[in-house]
Amino acid sequence: MILPSIKNINVKGKRVILRVDFNVPVEKGKVEDDFRIKRTLPTIKFLKKKGARIILISHVTDGRTKSLKPMAQYLKVKFLPDKKIDLIKKKIDKIKNGEVVLLENIRNYPGEEKNDKKFTKKLAQCGDIYINDAFSVSHREHASVVGITKYLPSYAGLLFEEELKNLSSAFKPKHPFLLILGGIKFKTKLGVLEKFLKTADQIFIGGALANNFFKAQGVNIDNSVFDPEVNIKKYLRNPKIILPIDLKTKNGTILDAGAGTINNLAKIIKESKFVLWNGPLGDFEKKGFEKGTQKLAKLIANSNTQSIIGGGDTVAAVRKFGIPLGKFSFVSTAGGALLEFLAKGTLPGIEALEKRG
Repeated sequence: MILPSIKNINVKGKRVILRVDFNVPVEKGKVEDDFRIKRTLPTIKFLKKKGARIILISHVTDGRTKSLKPMAQYLKVKFLPDKKIDLIKKKIDKIKNGEVVLLENIRNYPGEEKNDKKFTKKLAQCGDIYINDAFSVSHREHASVVGITKYLPSYAGLLFEEELKNLSSAFKPKHPFLLILGGIKFKTKLGVLEKFLKTADQIFIGGALANNFFKAQGVNIDNSVFDPEVNIKKYLRNPKIILPIDLKTKNGTILDAGAGTINNLAKIIKESKFVLWNGPLGDFEKKGFEKGTQKLAKLIANSNTQSIIGGGDTVAAVRKFGIPLGKFSFVSTAGGALLEFLAKGTLPGIEALEKRG
């Protein structure tokens, strides 16, 4: 899949609308986790060097802030909090070559999530070129992801291209291929399980996802989290699917995988040539129940296998444990978009750029 790339265009003096994903945790008005911001810096620096006039657009849904002001302060760029697009346009027209500005939370505008045509046209008038560097939001059919591509020459950013290239490798993996799925939301991961049943050599189901299997097998899971709307009966006898063989519980609630499970995974990871991991094995934020996820992360990081990890909780756990992200072959910035892309092989944001290519 080849998308129109910013590497092949002249952006000098052009107003470039750059869709990024700065939806990151904020604590006391300061950026708490800069992983996603840092991953976009190569695209921003590339455009600055080429003399573009850069207009950053993002959203934020963190419960502690509805503003992108902390992100602007982190980047040390001009912040445009104006509520009217017409006022924003007047200020954008005055920015110089190589200058960067950040608009306020794009989801503050009702037309964004509705992909409203009138709003999208106004937004497009703020730029000459559109670049999507927010792969992690590209499963959303929003104005700043899909709609805007109808009105401006549109391209993929450097991070977007990197995400697409690396995640696509899962469709033609080296073997043995181990897929690890954990976390809580089974509905979002069922498509990935279905997609890789044929190509993966083994699929480990952990975290709260495994509780659905245990319950279907007649095991008493007591107060443990599970998804009653997901039917997994057809997967119960599949020889590729592996479940935890021991668990850590508290007051009847399953909260982590046990040592035996990790030892079992250690052997499989050692023999694997490709590992794809999404979702923690337990409630890693609770003391005493982070060991399963921590040990799994270290096993993958210290292995010689090609490894791809992704998902907000997964990356947050790895960073919490102090494991360098560089020890994995690729760390995706995406969560929902990662799962949808792996399940379907495309995203609305990808298709929008393909049509413009």
